[in-house]
Amino acid sequence: MSEVTARKADFPEIVELNVGGVFYTTSLTTLIKEPSSLLGQIFGGECSIKLVKDSKGKYFIDRDGVLFRYILDFLRNQKIVLPENFHEKDRLRNEAEHFKLPEMVKGITATYLSGRLSPVPPHKVLPSAVQNSVHSTISEGRTCGVITLGYRGTFAFGRDGLADVKFRKLSRIIVCGRVSLCREVFKDTLNESRDPDRGCSDRYTSRFFLKHSFLEQAFDMLQEEGFRLIGSCGSGTNNAGEVKPGMDTEEAKWQHYNEFIFERR
Repeated sequence: MSEVTARKADFPEIVELNVGGVFYTTSLTTLIKEPSSLLGQIFGGECSIKLVKDSKGKYFIDRDGVLFRYILDFLRNQKIVLPENFHEKDRLRNEAEHFKLPEMVKGITATYLSGRLSPVPPHKVLPSAVQNSVHSTISEGRTCGVITLGYRGTFAFGRDGLADVKFRKLSRIIVCGRVSLCREVFKDTLNESRDPDRGCSDRYTSRFFLKHSFLEQAFDMLQEEGFRLIGSCGSGTNNAGEVKPGMDTEEAKWQHYNEFIFERR
């Protein structure tokens, strides 16, 4: 990486950023809209901070790349617009404080206190009669629907290859379905940070994923909410697949993808 001394004259009108590994393209005007902010000081040439460029020539900022989208949104629109049931309030407030955006900090706090970021309703337990029979009628008030879980995984191997299988490795458990239904089932274990859509919860998404990688925990939560497995499918192992940098050769040979379809009637 190369270092660049921050001077306004050095920056192009269109700026490419690498924030914690997530790439952004924005205008210099947006970055300096708040002159007293950290970004305004850096890209306005008002501080002596040395920016670092990555191997592709993008300016590197070592912060949370996913949450940075809300920093840019605030600078562009001068207001806060967050997804319903946003669960990263404290982390976003920390980012706003780091970037010296006091009005954004106040807005996050006010939005939370007004109830727009109120917690997901408490966990509801099925009556014992329903728990004991998957064919029982779902209790009144519960929405029918389908949720699909998917994951890409492999197996971790020791030095002896197949003779020394260690454990199942999952990179991420993906959640697909109606937004309101996914939130009802997975509550605060649901990560919505990669879902670009906003607005009402009566829509569908394939961009949610869980904050953990425990498949059985996800199954338990679905069962407790009255869902039952109605189908599943899986790919074969990727024996001839391309080996990604840093991945063990044996692990690469055993990459696979599985999906599980759950229904509540």
